Amino acid sequence: MLVNSNLEIICVLFSILISSTCGGLNPIILMPGDGGSQLDAKLNKTTVVHYICEKTTTDYFNIWLNMELLAPFIIDCWIDNVKLTYNNVTRKTSNAEGVEIRVPGFGGTETVEWLDPSHASTGAYFKDIGNTLVSLGHTRNVTIKGAPYDFRKAPNENQDFFAKFKQLIENTVHDNHDEPAIVIAHSMGGPMTLYFLTQQTQAWKDKYIKSIVTLSGVWGGSIKAIKVYAIGDDLGSYILRESIMRQEQITSPSLAWLLPSPYFWNETETLVQTDKKNYSLSNLEEYFRDIQFMNGWEMKKDTDPYQMNLTAPGVEVHCLFGVNVDTVEKLYYKPGTWLDGYPTLINGDGDGTVNRRSLEGCIRWQSMQKQPVHFLALPNVDHMTILRHTTVLRYISNLVNSV
Repeated sequence: MLVNSNLEIICVLFSILISSTCGGLNPIILMPGDGGSQLDAKLNKTTVVHYICEKTTTDYFNIWLNMELLAPFIIDCWIDNVKLTYNNVTRKTSNAEGVEIRVPGFGGTETVEWLDPSHASTGAYFKDIGNTLVSLGHTRNVTIKGAPYDFRKAPNENQDFFAKFKQLIENTVHDNHDEPAIVIAHSMGGPMTLYFLTQQTQAWKDKYIKSIVTLSGVWGGSIKAIKVYAIGDDLGSYILRESIMRQEQITSPSLAWLLPSPYFWNETETLVQTDKKNYSLSNLEEYFRDIQFMNGWEMKKDTDPYQMNLTAPGVEVHCLFGVNVDTVEKLYYKPGTWLDGYPTLINGDGDGTVNRRSLEGCIRWQSMQKQPVHFLALPNVDHMTILRHTTVLRYISNLVNSV
């Protein structure tokens, strides 16, 4: 009798444990933004740009984000390895000759929680959100999954990823008692998720998606993309030079996809001002011609059909973003200078990377779908800090606890 009683107690405790760790939890899918996935490279090159650059490697190595590769001189090797080559006949990009790039860790959380495999603090990405979810009873790689992708490319070249993403969601939901998933997306991951959802039936969304949580979503593009084409971006690091980084950055079709959208900017609104000519969306082709980078214009034409104008996702939305942070609104070249000079950056409101009008794009959906659309503007929270901000972590905790 005592043995049977003990067995009953064990069975009850075990069922409670299983229920608390698995049953009732909506699985979480982490969708990264631009630069939010690790990238690995393997080399078999015949020529290099500098004698210190490696020509061949026996195996794959981490190329993003490996800060050691961004050191002076070595960065020339990195740029030559990670930049893309555009073919205006096939309308596709390819890796540099002799370079293979892969996206490691699909389905797991490691390569989106940490961009640096060594877990250096500078490489933390979804780490704090992952830790928060674990503290609430979630389990990495079981109820929390990651969806890394080649962020250099836009949706037109990421169709294989979207197929894998759909399968990941379906498998994760099935493996977790058919509880619909919550997608947490950052930055460019927002419009990537939105595009994906617009390709699914409402019946599929009703079955597999509980809600999406978007952090710093780039719904209408950003003036910063114009700035990157002009002078590059130093990623907020004092050791990097914008002009050097530009050589790689402008080869990414995702940058063209993130140019200001005509659904959010008036076509005649000045984006770049010089004493010879002003540039707006209405003459953006001339801008690319004058900065001598017509591939940028071609990539823009390729990605324009994937701009998310006024399309609503058809699922419940929690849209969080920062405001009241200086964000470039216009490039101004002083009289006597031209586009090969360094502009004055005229700032407006946003999160330091994305303009406020773009961040607030999700609010439009409130009148466009029956599913609830919640939004929260966070004063003085910038584009990256939002991933670890206490208000955001608390918001996610409350959301997870309420479902």
